[in-house]
Amino acid sequence: MRVAEKPVQRRVAFALAHLCSPDDQRTIFIDNNGLELLLGLLGSTNPKQQLDGAVALYKLANKAMTLSPMDAAPPSPTPQVYLGEQYVNNATLSDVTFLVEGRRFYAHRICLLASSDAFRAMFDGGYREKDARDIEIPNIRWEVFELMMRFIYTGSVDVSLDIAQDLLGAADQYLLEGLKRLCEYTIAQDVTLDNVSSMYELSEAFHAISLRHTC
Repeated sequence: MRVAEKPVQRRVAFALAHLCSPDDQRTIFIDNNGLELLLGLLGSTNPKQQLDGAVALYKLANKAMTLSPMDAAPPSPTPQVYLGEQYVNNATLSDVTFLVEGRRFYAHRICLLASSDAFRAMFDGGYREKDARDIEIPNIRWEVFELMMRFIYTGSVDVSLDIAQDLLGAADQYLLEGLKRLCEYTIAQDVTLDNVSSMYELSEAFHAISLRHTC
């Protein structure tokens, strides 16, 4: 915030409130007095500037609610339910197999039952999958399904931008809230003025509250 004229500084602060990442907020708006400039807009006698200041501050508040990757998935109260990396797609003691794009993925019901209400309903409810040995997954790509299962078995996973949207859909389908929030964080880093509308629609489609706040 080293531009000479106050009106220009305020316009820059207003733009940065919409464009900066949550990680940069402290540097821009606390360390470099950007917040003071936005409050100056809010206290202006010009109604347009007052509105701009209010919108910018609201945007910052929403971004502050966006979770970091470390916080995105809260620690499990029962971490012992994670079987571990070595059992991902491992036939050892496997008692259920998923068919994904014609390939077999070996899994363990006890791990799935502990992971979400969706799997509990699948195996404990009146669904045909309850007693099935092989379960076909028709609507998820292998790479996405494997990453989802890796999260179930380990409690964490690296979510890249190129797979985040598909993984968000899978996480929403199987009610994996921790994985959803990891996906939301990754997608939120790519929100721009050009794609904010489509990102908002994505957040609505998959009940992604944190992503919706970012938009």
